[in-house]
Amino acid sequence: MSKAFFITGTDTEVGKTVVSAALLHAANARGLTTMALKPVAAGCGQTPDGLRNSDAVMLQEVMNTELAYEQVNPVALEAAIAPHVAAQQAGYRMTIDRLAGYCRGTLMKRVDFTVVEGAGGWRVPVNHRETLADLPKALSLPVVMVVGIRLGCLNHALLTAEAIIRDGLSLAGWVANHIAPTMSAAEESVATLERWLPAPCLGYIPFLHKPQAIDIQTDLDIGKLLV
Repeated sequence: MSKAFFITGTDTEVGKTVVSAALLHAANARGLTTMALKPVAAGCGQTPDGLRNSDAVMLQEVMNTELAYEQVNPVALEAAIAPHVAAQQAGYRMTIDRLAGYCRGTLMKRVDFTVVEGAGGWRVPVNHRETLADLPKALSLPVVMVVGIRLGCLNHALLTAEAIIRDGLSLAGWVANHIAPTMSAAEESVATLERWLPAPCLGYIPFLHKPQAIDIQTDLDIGKLLV
């Protein structure tokens, strides 16, 4: 068995990384070999070893396949802004062909379960003509969508799912992540999405001030991705 998924979100800051890490924890618990990629990350900090992104570091620490940081996060950008703007400011020419090439080399490893985490939402620009949605298309990866449960999430989730499917990709599942503690009717919103979205819900993560991936793994049904 070798399964790989692209993790996207309905927006930025909806919990893609913690969900990705929780999926890795759940796969680890099943005795699977695991790997994660964060092809492009903006908002990296300077370290003695070079630029490092906290999300990519988290994924590297959870997966059980040894990879160099540069394989996990081949494009590390310092500015915490839109990736294509950060790349321009850094003098880096970012293209889907280049990102896909980095990923393909690593995805050749024989690993049971892999997550490839995107940046921001589905249509984040990579350059003047391509968006990050073109990466899972180039890699032929099914998609897991993280829905940030807050006001507006129904529209965001349905539009994102529609875009994924119109791009010719499979929506393998979605995760409801409650990120707005004051939101009314959160459960009703999740129930609405369960009726409307053409993919199984992998789990509902209740609101947590500091969610830990190792704790929320039990909220996710990874078995739905392994069939």
